Amino acid sequence: MIDEELDIAGVMTALGVAARNASTDLSQYSAAQRNAALQSAANELRAGASKILQANQADMAAARERGQSGSMLDRLMLDSERIEAMAAGIESIRDLPDPIGRTLAEWDRPNGLRIQRITVPLGVIGIIYESRPNVTADAAALCLKSGNAVILRGGTESFNSSHAIYDCMRAGLGDAGLNPDCIQMVPTRDRMAVGYLLSSMAEWIDVIVPRGGKSLIKRVQDEARVPVIGHLDGICHVYLHASADPQVASDVTLNAKMRRTGICGAAETILVDSDVAAELLPEVCAALIEAGCEIRGDSAVCALVPEASPASEDDWSTEYLDAIVSIRVVENIEAAIEHIGEYGSGHTESIIASDVDAAEYFLKCVDSAIVLHNASTQFADGGEFGMGAEIGIATGRVHARGPVGAEQLTSYKYVVRGNGQVRS
Repeated sequence: MIDEELDIAGVMTALGVAARNASTDLSQYSAAQRNAALQSAANELRAGASKILQANQADMAAARERGQSGSMLDRLMLDSERIEAMAAGIESIRDLPDPIGRTLAEWDRPNGLRIQRITVPLGVIGIIYESRPNVTADAAALCLKSGNAVILRGGTESFNSSHAIYDCMRAGLGDAGLNPDCIQMVPTRDRMAVGYLLSSMAEWIDVIVPRGGKSLIKRVQDEARVPVIGHLDGICHVYLHASADPQVASDVTLNAKMRRTGICGAAETILVDSDVAAELLPEVCAALIEAGCEIRGDSAVCALVPEASPASEDDWSTEYLDAIVSIRVVENIEAAIEHIGEYGSGHTESIIASDVDAAEYFLKCVDSAIVLHNASTQFADGGEFGMGAEIGIATGRVHARGPVGAEQLTSYKYVVRGNGQVRS
């Protein structure tokens, strides 16, 4: 681990060269070898738990000294249970089907050529993330599983913890006979390293994945000179249709908003049909208020819920990441879909409805990365999707969309086999 004045260009170039060379090595390793390395990395995490905890204590002490919030300290904190969860997470990634070398399609041409479309790694992935040190293990494991080399840049707050985890991951690769340079980490807190990674490493990095707050993701999207997989906002909606079961509406809405308010899958706006607003809103809002949620509503909501304060136009496009929710009464399902189209971020939306036809209409017409029926938006998570883990939610329409797991970190190539054909 290094954290001192550095020749940023020299250090970052060395990381890029090493990662590109390791990517070539990684393409030669079998699925069994990559899985063995993942198991070895999980073992090293367990064996190195005391060193990881010692490093985390240093990060926690520095964060408290800087007056970081309780939620930030919680994201940063590691204990034995969380380290075991990291190791178990790596093992769940190990157990996923191999995403590399799958035949997506194959066909024969009249001239005898045999054509196959085969999954391949993206190459070298740069991953920039903030305070959660466990992302170090998740991201490295997903990249290794999908045959990609990775350059990690963790948050300043988790510098010591992330590097302790990184050391264990590299040791696991070495123990399994793989090139440890398949996993790299930026060895400095200096923000200039992030700028260099984004703007000057297109020769070595094929794609960048940011994971963190809005300011980080916006910087990555603005400055990156290679493709970016990620999302800027998580303005998620729960729509209570006229056919919604009242208990389901209350339970799902409460969970979608309040289970964890600071994640990108937390609901930020609730839409409710005017025909059932008087029936549903008092109970739904009572549950939210009891849980400590502030209600900001349109005039119809304020008339039905005395505790609600008037919503402004800005509320409909605000990602609170807090115990605040905006609520609007809409005329019908078309109006709900129109609202989501105007104010949503393309992340995750849920309809609560007993009418299956209405639900199918919503699922078809809403153009977001994840759409749900009678389920909480907080299921917008790769682990909940059975992907083992994820390194973010992508809302773009090119390449990956939704949870980005091992399978989403692949591309494909065409393999063509002939027996001497030439083109006339």
